[in-house]
Amino acid sequence: MSLMDIPALELSNKIKSKEVKVVEAVRECLDSINADKDRYNCFISVDEESAIEQANYLQEQLDNGSATGDLFGVPIAVKDNICVKGMRATCGSKMLKDFYPCYSATAVTKLKNAGIIVVGKTNMDEFAMGSTSENSYFGPVRNPWNLDCVAGGSSGGSGAAVAAREVPLALGSDTGGSVRQPAAFCGVVGIKPTYGAVSRYGLISYASSFDQIGTMAKTVADAGTLLAVISGYDEKDSTSRDASIVCKDIFVEELRGVKIGVPVDLLSYCRDKEIIDNFYDKVNDLRSRGAMVEEFSLGMTEYCLPAYYIIASAEASSNLERYDGVKYGYREASYENLHDMYKKTRTEGFGREVKRRIMLGTFVLSEGYYDAYYMKALKAKAMIKDNFNRAFEKYQAILTPVTPSVAYPLNSYEDRPVDMYQEDIFTVWANLAGIPSMSVPSGLNKEGMPMGIQIMSAPFREQDMLKVGYAIEKATPILTPFVRGGAGNE
Repeated sequence: MSLMDIPALELSNKIKSKEVKVVEAVRECLDSINADKDRYNCFISVDEESAIEQANYLQEQLDNGSATGDLFGVPIAVKDNICVKGMRATCGSKMLKDFYPCYSATAVTKLKNAGIIVVGKTNMDEFAMGSTSENSYFGPVRNPWNLDCVAGGSSGGSGAAVAAREVPLALGSDTGGSVRQPAAFCGVVGIKPTYGAVSRYGLISYASSFDQIGTMAKTVADAGTLLAVISGYDEKDSTSRDASIVCKDIFVEELRGVKIGVPVDLLSYCRDKEIIDNFYDKVNDLRSRGAMVEEFSLGMTEYCLPAYYIIASAEASSNLERYDGVKYGYREASYENLHDMYKKTRTEGFGREVKRRIMLGTFVLSEGYYDAYYMKALKAKAMIKDNFNRAFEKYQAILTPVTPSVAYPLNSYEDRPVDMYQEDIFTVWANLAGIPSMSVPSGLNKEGMPMGIQIMSAPFREQDMLKVGYAIEKATPILTPFVRGGAGNE
């Protein structure tokens, strides 16, 4: 068995007990990445020299008796919109294809302080805008379960890398489901924490009021422990909160007394009978473990997606204004004047989906439309948050499917962006409400593609979500992809 096949906590224990050397784990990780780089296209950059150097340094610490941390010595991949000093941060875009940040994100600094080794940067939808990881300047990510299918987005490279056993752990970012959806499509665990639980310093912005760095792993315990490592207050991020994530003594299968809500009005948006049947199978299993499950109506279902895409696009229009060819990033070589340089740089530097969302955001913020669209969307967001607050007065967790379908073929939505946006129907709620949410694998459909269950909990109550997720995981074997379809497959 490869070291990349075992859970990260177990790998770290083997390293700390000196059964495995740190450099052994890192070399096996790098070998796996190199062997699969053309098959899955998970990585944009891999820094082998730095990873080996970190591994040797950590081994010295271990030999000197100064190793600490639950995930000490474990390799990790980082989504390419999270800054790592000395490594490219492209955001999957031509605009930043040669950008090297001069600092690391706070989350990355915390990884290194915990003895976790960054081996590379993962592929993604350009500027995190997409649900498929096809909108990348560096080509699409392919799903390890079927190379002809999407890996989900926008953190598809991170999800696929964990699923393909290239790395034990990965960081992604979640603006409207960008950690949870690829986790569901690739059969791994993905967590979006409470807004403010993890510092956004060093995360290149898409929609600042929604963006959160999240974790991806093979198991709930691995993903939760990684979240505990990177969470906490950061003076460099005014939206961060001093609220640590508790991961000790919560991974138990017993759920007696736990109250769980199922929003039946939201479930009506799922068009896949296998997903619904699988969902209720897991709900019934939770009942058998002592949970009290009740159906209820969440409300506001028809306003959720429009409100999300209006606000997210408006913030994207503002955040991406900085990419103009003047300060950093790509600049078109041939232009007549400053305005022409702006126009040509942004036309050539941004992909189609990014330009679509910038134009939508600029429109809803423009004079005459600001009140009609943007302000109404903000009111809808506030009402959705209030609905969740009332629900969490009664329930400790709320369950839905993660996606209305399993992973679908590449290019399915190439000319149908609005249909692609519908794939986010279950995930955008947590971002609008600012609450934690996670995706846990719940089995395979008849075609052998992964399905997932989404668990949401009250703000800064990640432990409630993790407890339910662990119980679901215990009723579902850890999924290992068997690749088929497409050229060069097994």
